[in-house]
Amino acid sequence: MFRFESPEYLWLLLAIPLIAGWRYVSHRQQLAKLQKLGQRPLLGSLMPGVSKWRPVIKFSLLLAALSLIIIMLARPQTGAKISNEKRNGIETIIALDISNSMLAKDVSPSRLEKSKMLVENLIDHFTNDKIGLVVFAGDAFVQLPITSDYVSAKMFLQNISPSLIATQGTDIAEALNLCQSSFTQQEKVGRAIIVITDGEDHEGGAIEAAKEARKKGMNVFILGIGSTNGAPIPVGEGEYLKDATGQTVMTALNESMCREIAEAGRGVYIHVDNTGDAQEKLNAELSKLQKGETQRVVYSEYEEQFPAFAILVLILLIIEICVLESKNHKINLSDLFSRLKKEK
Repeated sequence: MFRFESPEYLWLLLAIPLIAGWRYVSHRQQLAKLQKLGQRPLLGSLMPGVSKWRPVIKFSLLLAALSLIIIMLARPQTGAKISNEKRNGIETIIALDISNSMLAKDVSPSRLEKSKMLVENLIDHFTNDKIGLVVFAGDAFVQLPITSDYVSAKMFLQNISPSLIATQGTDIAEALNLCQSSFTQQEKVGRAIIVITDGEDHEGGAIEAAKEARKKGMNVFILGIGSTNGAPIPVGEGEYLKDATGQTVMTALNESMCREIAEAGRGVYIHVDNTGDAQEKLNAELSKLQKGETQRVVYSEYEEQFPAFAILVLILLIIEICVLESKNHKINLSDLFSRLKKEK
C-alpha cells in the first residue's frame, strides 16, 4: 500500500511545467538576440565552446531533482504491517441504471448525476460495511467488486456514464442476477441490493429475479428516480432524442414496476426527487438489516520512503555538476610540445 502523508504538497508539481515554459521562452529570446549579431555559421566560429544540448541536460536534471524534492515534502510512505480487522456491518451492492433515459433532467442536475450524488452520500454514511457497484442498461457488468475501500468506490463512481455500455435498453433482471453472484460467501450478514433506475424495464423477468434474491436472504431496494410526467432525453447541443417519426421521445418513471420489484425482493420502494428524503429513508432501512462480522484489511504501520528519494536527488545533482555547460576540447599534445620548445 503506497500513500502520501501530506498530499497537499503535490500541488507544487504544477510549477514544474511553468518553470520549463519560462526556460523555453527565455532561451528563444536569447537566440533571437544572438541572430541579430550574425548568421549561425559565424556565431558558431566565434563561440566554438558553446554547446547546444548541455545546458538543456543540466536544466532537465535540476527540474527532475526539484520534482523529487516536492514529492519528498509530500512524505511518500508504504504500508509495512497488514492486519485484518473484524467489524460488524452489512454488504451492499448498488445496481445503477446508466441507460440514455437516465440523462433526462427532470431531477436536477440529471437523473444519472443525482443518482451518483446519492450513492456518494450513502458511501459517506457507511463505516464498517462493504459495498459493490454494478452498472446496467441493455447489459450489466461489475464496475467495482464488493469492497470496504470507500475511496476506490467514489473514484469508480465518478467515471460512470452511459457510454460504458454499448447495448442500450434497461434490463433490471440481468442486473439483479449479477448482483446476487457478486456478494461474498460470508454467512450471517445482512445483504442489500439497491437498484437505482427510472423503471423502464424493456426485457422483463425483474420480478422473478427479485424473488430469487429474496430466497437467498437478500433484500432488494428500488430507488425510482425521475418524474411520472416524463421528460425528454438530451443528446447534446440542445437537441433531444427523437423516434422514427421525428417526435421527441419522453421518458417517465414507472413507479408501479418499481414497487412490484421491491415487494418481490422483500425491500422498499423509495422515490428520489430533488429533496434529501430518499437518502434518509434508505439509511433508515439499511440500518434495520442484520449486521454480521466482516473482515477488513488494514495497513496499521507505514514506513517513510524519504531516504530513497533523497538519494535520487543527490545523484541527479552530482550528475548535473559533472556535466559541463561548455564543450570539452581535447588538448593537442603536439602543439603544446612545439610551443614549449619555442619558449626554451
